[in-house]
Amino acid sequence: MSRIKDKFQELKRKKQKALIAYIVAGYPSEKGTISAVRGLVKGGADIIELGLPFSDPLADGPVIQNACYHALSKGMNLEKFVNLVKKIRKETQVPLVLMTYANLLHRHGYDKFVRVVKKAGIDGLVLPDMILEESKDFLNVVHRSDVDAIFLISPNTSAQRIRKIANVSSGFLYLVSVFGTTGVQHHFKQYTLKAIKSAKKTLNGKIPLGVGFGVSNPDQARFILQSGADAVIVGSAFLRLIEKIPQEKIEDKISSFAKNLKRATILE
Repeated sequence: MSRIKDKFQELKRKKQKALIAYIVAGYPSEKGTISAVRGLVKGGADIIELGLPFSDPLADGPVIQNACYHALSKGMNLEKFVNLVKKIRKETQVPLVLMTYANLLHRHGYDKFVRVVKKAGIDGLVLPDMILEESKDFLNVVHRSDVDAIFLISPNTSAQRIRKIANVSSGFLYLVSVFGTTGVQHHFKQYTLKAIKSAKKTLNGKIPLGVGFGVSNPDQARFILQSGADAVIVGSAFLRLIEKIPQEKIEDKISSFAKNLKRATILE
């Protein structure tokens, strides 16, 4: 059983939902990433998504694009990413998800890429540009390697298509809460609530549903989770915090912010 599946089962026993935190590997530096991970673990994040920067991140808003740009300019690549994950794994067994773009896997070869990141300690992969119809080779490799394939759905994905995607997914399904790119939202529209309820009904307990894009505070996290989601995914808000503070304060500030978000995942 994967660390991700174990985590969701553990949370169910504790009557909690999952806080999934996203940061960019190599931002603001490799040392800063380690500090951020320590803060997330200390703050109670249940799953950590590590972004491997890509030069053309189509799904990402300005905050994540900026973090990716800085990480790439400092030389972040697959080799450095793998070394970073190995260092993280020496400190924690928290489930780690790699978020990147399919182009990078094409470049290195699916087999080699997945084998290398799995060996380092990655539990799942999110590829925003990987579509179901082109995923056969990717799925063969991840299933063989026992890595979770986490696909994205959107508010306008049909029930029939959600079922098809769920059939090849593992770990959790990632519902993009808003149309457009990532970034902080001031409030969520009615279609987000409708999409969560509809997806949960369609999935019928087959796989946990994580909801992300735009969640930036405990009230929003609570709204998403009370609407039926099994996990809330927060990214830009963490990166915005990292952007504003000196590197030596990252661990404490991230920990404090994560704790506040984590409280919203505890079922009353």
